[in-house]
Amino acid sequence: MTATVREIRAERYPLNPRVLEVASVERITPRMVRVRLSGDDIAGLRSDGFDDHVKLWFPDPESGEHVMPVVEDDRCLNFQDPRAVFRDYTIRRLDHGEGVLTVDFVAHEHGVGGRWAMAARPGDRLGVLGPRGTEVLPADFDYYVLLADETALPAAARCLEELPADRPALAFLEVADEAEEQPLEAGPRARVAWLHRGDAEPGTTDLLERALRDLELPPGDGFVWAGGEALTLKPVRRALKERGFVRGRTCVVDGYWRRGVVNLDHHEEDED
Repeated sequence: MTATVREIRAERYPLNPRVLEVASVERITPRMVRVRLSGDDIAGLRSDGFDDHVKLWFPDPESGEHVMPVVEDDRCLNFQDPRAVFRDYTIRRLDHGEGVLTVDFVAHEHGVGGRWAMAARPGDRLGVLGPRGTEVLPADFDYYVLLADETALPAAARCLEELPADRPALAFLEVADEAEEQPLEAGPRARVAWLHRGDAEPGTTDLLERALRDLELPPGDGFVWAGGEALTLKPVRRALKERGFVRGRTCVVDGYWRRGVVNLDHHEEDED
């Protein structure tokens, strides 16, 4: 399918722990909270790829104890500390000029990050570890396709903002309903389709798979990125393979979470 072999550029960053403070909190939709973090420790923080993520270290919701990351020789020493509470979150935006790291949280009561974000106030402290590294897409594909549920929406939204304005981009974004649609900055050749899940539970629909299978691909060599619930993405991965996309070269499918699993390691390989 692809005549030109393009490589995703990978780069590893030093593992530096940080302590940042909440600068502002904004409810951008009924189920999405935007938190802006700042502080002197933000100096040197890097994020070159749209799906870069950090581990955020939260206070224990019951005791209030707040264990921060401890790093020596580029290794985190207290991942196994039972008192430590951390989760992976995508960097929505990193503004070096303002010195602000922006993270979007899905607001729900059954997740430590969502509960923290709903109660967050300016001045609250948060441990930040990472990003460990980045992967930067080539900017010369003929088109880009993005498939994401709300957990991967921050990455997809950042991708739309950062893609070259002259490249077609097609984004299919699954959310609960119309109230969850949010304004997105995108180039003039970008098209966004919001897919409403309705009363279905998150991670139980085939909306992203059907969107991909029904899509008439633009001409040329394209790249597809998909993020969301790991099990619902398995048929997406199969559909991409059937259409000639090559994992790691012309497509990336990233399971951000899995129903019934706490703190999923989304770096683990998912078999079809």
